[in-house]
Amino acid sequence: MKTPDQPASLDRRKVLKYGAGFGLALAWPNSRVLGANDDIRIGIIGVNGRGKSHIDAFEKMKGVRLTALCDTDPTVLDARVNKSADNQKIAVNGYADMREMFEKGDIDAMSTATPNHWHTLAGIWAIQAGKDAYIEKPISHNVWEGRQLVKLARKEGKICQGGTQSRSMGSIQAAVKFVRDGNLGKIKWVKGMCYKPRPSIGKGGGGEIPAGVNYDIWCGPAELEQPLRRQKFHYDWHWFYAYGNGDMGNQGIHQMDVARWYLGENKIAPRSMSIGGRLGYDDDGETPNTQIVYHDYDAAPLIFETRGLPRAKEFQEKDWGKNMNFPDEFPDASGISVVVACENGFVFTDAGGKVKVKDLDGKELPTPEAFKTEDIFENFISAVKSRKIEDQYADCEETHISSALCHTGLISHRLGEKLTKDQVMERIKDDAFLTERFGSMADHLAANGVDLAKDGVTTGPMLKFNPESEWAEGNGDLDAPANALATREYRKPYVVPEVL
Repeated sequence: MKTPDQPASLDRRKVLKYGAGFGLALAWPNSRVLGANDDIRIGIIGVNGRGKSHIDAFEKMKGVRLTALCDTDPTVLDARVNKSADNQKIAVNGYADMREMFEKGDIDAMSTATPNHWHTLAGIWAIQAGKDAYIEKPISHNVWEGRQLVKLARKEGKICQGGTQSRSMGSIQAAVKFVRDGNLGKIKWVKGMCYKPRPSIGKGGGGEIPAGVNYDIWCGPAELEQPLRRQKFHYDWHWFYAYGNGDMGNQGIHQMDVARWYLGENKIAPRSMSIGGRLGYDDDGETPNTQIVYHDYDAAPLIFETRGLPRAKEFQEKDWGKNMNFPDEFPDASGISVVVACENGFVFTDAGGKVKVKDLDGKELPTPEAFKTEDIFENFISAVKSRKIEDQYADCEETHISSALCHTGLISHRLGEKLTKDQVMERIKDDAFLTERFGSMADHLAANGVDLAKDGVTTGPMLKFNPESEWAEGNGDLDAPANALATREYRKPYVVPEVL
């Protein structure tokens, strides 16, 4: 596959077309829909971090058996398999390689909480093997592969749910309906925030790969990096482009999804730009710890703000996590949240499902009554049973579009240039809302000892995207590099196939 206007120097290896095989010498059987006694048999991939929540959810669920676990770390895998078998009083199989788990055919559905660079391929391999799939957020590592997952799920008639679990919260469902029903008038803008403490990860890299880890499989589609450019093997992969998507694609994807949900937009934004960088300290991380991403939808803009530094430099030494910024419109509320500005008031929703409503004068108004809902894992199982895409709270296409908004923002950032504060202000002066939000970010950085007049900040282009094709179009010479970043070079045999 060649991306539009992609130069020969960026040409990828010939992608396997869907239907030409799995790219592996395996004949994976289609699974039945239900297991013995009508229990749905689940296999979970990636059980060290978020995967523990998957285990806990499915172990306790009636009509579900957790029959298989997979992880590249044998120490983690052994502990999880033994504990899960004891908890359920059944045999639980452990696998170091998900391909073997799919080949054995002892599961009906897969749930994955691997690092981001594995999300899409794990889902595609599961669907090719006849399984339904629950895939943690972001559902993709880049824009192109996320769309291949959606196309394959539709083609094979499989249930594929994303891990954007805010959609399962009844309070947020009710708040979204309240806004979209026009109770506060027309939406003026929506702001998603990830004000979450992110201290330095250190300098010098050289971290150790844990003993026994199958590092080739861990890297999968990504480069086989050695020595490591990070000191900590687990988790800090989030801050490197080969594996993660920064905090906007880590925590922030939840709030990006809710922000887009409020707007009712069902495609990526036609224009997107980024202002930000890794500021306030010098470490090995690549992705921004401070960023504004501006999605210029025609009806109303969606702005997303990432702030990993505390509200002032003094708190970098003590109580960092207790001293983060809060939303300007809702003082003392959580900074991991979404604020919707309407003609007649504001609505706030945070990551825990708390909702606040107030009018333009700041008077608090009654909040809409929360809907009764299932949790996200229960909802996935309900859809597996019903076989109805519309029964899902977070169908894969919804999570794909929201994930893609994180990706397009990072594409703009990676194509950006260092500008001083005054230069940024000159570039964005025609947009009052963006100018105001950049001013707020500049003040935040100044409080942390960052002088944008001297140090500058990476300012990306306002990139035009075709919301139908999901490729960059109309940006002149920037189309080719933007589209190269909208996909990746896949390392064989860990290749995401093009689905026709």
